[in-house]
Amino acid sequence: MHPQKNNILDFVFDMAGFTLRALVILFLIMTFFIRQVLVDGPSMNDTLKDHDRLAVWTFMYEPQPEDIVTINSTTLDKLIIKRVIAVAGQKININYAKNEVSVDGVLLHEDYIKGKTIKPPLPVKKTDLVIPQGYVFVMGDNREHSTDSRSTIVDLVPVRNIIGKAVFRLFPFNAFGTL
Repeated sequence: MHPQKNNILDFVFDMAGFTLRALVILFLIMTFFIRQVLVDGPSMNDTLKDHDRLAVWTFMYEPQPEDIVTINSTTLDKLIIKRVIAVAGQKININYAKNEVSVDGVLLHEDYIKGKTIKPPLPVKKTDLVIPQGYVFVMGDNREHSTDSRSTIVDLVPVRNIIGKAVFRLFPFNAFGTL
């Protein structure tokens, strides 16, 4: 064989091996560390829009206040995306008349919300409570159009049902970037 033909063949095999290794690594990362989810509905407007595609960090994640999380909602039988408002041991109080949310007696300054924190038209959960161990209280940023922990339908969310934290918007490309 000609040396040049051998070099081309070596190059093709090297590239195939490199591509295969890269795909295996990508598969492992997407299986154990990061998951893609699609935003479904207006409950997180204006922070997130319907049909946004997000990268969610799943590896060893522990929910923190203000994190945007993906939840496997067993009552709604689908994935939902909400913001963590309070975690275990914290006391939440929602004053619908004043449109105020307080955690541990401190009024939250929520620049990210759209609309007012109104009382949802669904069965409503008590809104002055201490979050028990193993649970979080979540709300959508679009408080007028969000089924969240204020409702007995979603209720307090077990930490085991949280898939991970939304960290990056992948699509649409004009909004591509970190959250």
